[in-house]
Amino acid sequence: MLEVIIDSIQDIKANDIKKLDLRKLDDAPCDYFVICDGSSNTQVKAIADNILKRVKDEIGFLPNHREGLQNALWICLDYFNIVIHIFYKETRGFYQIEGLWSDAEITEYTTA
Repeated sequence: MLEVIIDSIQDIKANDIKKLDLRKLDDAPCDYFVICDGSSNTQVKAIADNILKRVKDEIGFLPNHREGLQNALWICLDYFNIVIHIFYKETRGFYQIEGLWSDAEITEYTTA
């Protein structure tokens, strides 16, 4: 499922795509965080919509929970063991999620 998620994000040309592997950390809320940002609210929403569509169509999963689709400043998609954070660029800088989980193994991806 991670591959479909990353590919879905790359489809919409998201910026600064990172996967945080949390499996070796105590008290981690899930196995992986996938984090990216978009340059506009429209792009942020398009990234989320593409992930939702492709994961449903290709794998048959719906998220356990989704948050932030209305204002598209920070959209969170919870697929149980994978949580995806899609930020508007300035919002990502404010929250600095990567800094909160700096002990995680981080993999960076380029836009396809």
